[in-house]
Amino acid sequence: MNKLVGYFGLVVTTVCLTAQMAFAAGGGGAAPIVIVADSRKLSGIMAWWANLYNESHVYFTIATVVAIPIIGTIFGLLADFVMHHIGIDLKSRELAEH
Repeated sequence: MNKLVGYFGLVVTTVCLTAQMAFAAGGGGAAPIVIVADSRKLSGIMAWWANLYNESHVYFTIATVVAIPIIGTIFGLLADFVMHHIGIDLKSRELAEH
């Protein structure tokens, strides 16, 4: 039984990996898809970000991975500041439910 399940898994994996070529239209291989950001109507940091994406996906990935924690920390500190000034105390551990 284990042999049959292993053979079936191998067949399914082979079909999934080769389906790309089997479903390609025409006789030859399919042309690769080029994905770009439309930066024609953008300006400032949005244009820079779109151009960075178009020029190098590696630099775009590195900039995104660095920017997300920094922006998250800034938004978190800003939210903490605002909640502190409107009277919400997040430092105490008292629960309202009893």
